[in-house]
Amino acid sequence: MTDSSTPTITIATRKSPLALWQAETIRDALLQLHPHITVELLPMSTLGDKILDAPLAKVGGKGLFVKELESALLDGRADIAVHSTKDVPMALPEGLTLGVICEREDPLDALVLPLTSDGSAAKITSLDDLPMGSIVGTSSLRRQCQLQQLRPDIKFETLRGNVNTRLAKLDEGKYDAIILAAAGLRRLGFADRISYAIKPQHLLPAVAQGALSIELRSNDAATQALLQPLHHFDSALCVLAERAMNCRLQGGCQVPIAGFAELGPDNSITLEGRVGAIDGSELLIEQHEITLKVDSDNDVQCIAQAEQLGETIADRLLARGARALLDQAYDNQ
Repeated sequence: MTDSSTPTITIATRKSPLALWQAETIRDALLQLHPHITVELLPMSTLGDKILDAPLAKVGGKGLFVKELESALLDGRADIAVHSTKDVPMALPEGLTLGVICEREDPLDALVLPLTSDGSAAKITSLDDLPMGSIVGTSSLRRQCQLQQLRPDIKFETLRGNVNTRLAKLDEGKYDAIILAAAGLRRLGFADRISYAIKPQHLLPAVAQGALSIELRSNDAATQALLQPLHHFDSALCVLAERAMNCRLQGGCQVPIAGFAELGPDNSITLEGRVGAIDGSELLIEQHEITLKVDSDNDVQCIAQAEQLGETIADRLLARGARALLDQAYDNQ
């Protein structure tokens, strides 16, 4: 952050419509909180945006979407980077931190069908409404391994590109349906395209799906202070529990791992984790609930308990053979 009477915060962001929407949303929130500052965007093309003809698993995973942004933070060209937290690798470069996790939006996955002949959005009420042998576009092993448990007849084909590109490919007839994160569709004004919001018991979301986070330099206390009002503690508890599970599983960004935590009444938090075989032959599921023990308003204590819950779920999955399933996934990349 520039030291002056009118501080300037520069946000590193990808150039995709969704990434720009996310960065602009954080910019607008900061300006509303701190009218005296200046906020600028630094749009960048990442390697993940440039390589569109191969599955992410084969070209380095979702970390390809953040490396260039992190370089801009480290060399001082930018002060913060705004991410879809599900795209952020478990290990951050030295000197950087996820200082803020924003309030989580819709965490679910959405099934999207081609537009009907009159240009309206098609709707269904169940996955069973998909015709037998449908071709579904997704590059996510997490989605594939779970849906194959329910519909082994479905055929999956690789789908890359930004949200607009993916919808265009669908409407051109290249797929019978595609699966996208509901949050991304809603953020871009495509909520009406959601043909069916897939229930989490059928398709558990990706770790941290639906939550934006803000990465910054660990030693930048001034910027952290400006950002702090955007931090949503309840969402952070759930996201950190999920990420702790993924970290213990040594999960990359493109492996068949799902995790979803929810807060309940009386300080309870429940986490469900899943690890699947890439061919859909096996799906391990573990769930556990704890009551957060808080002697006082101690955020650090709550976070530690949530992260311990994540590690507990991971250990249970590993005890049931999750490592072999994950190794199989890595061997096939």
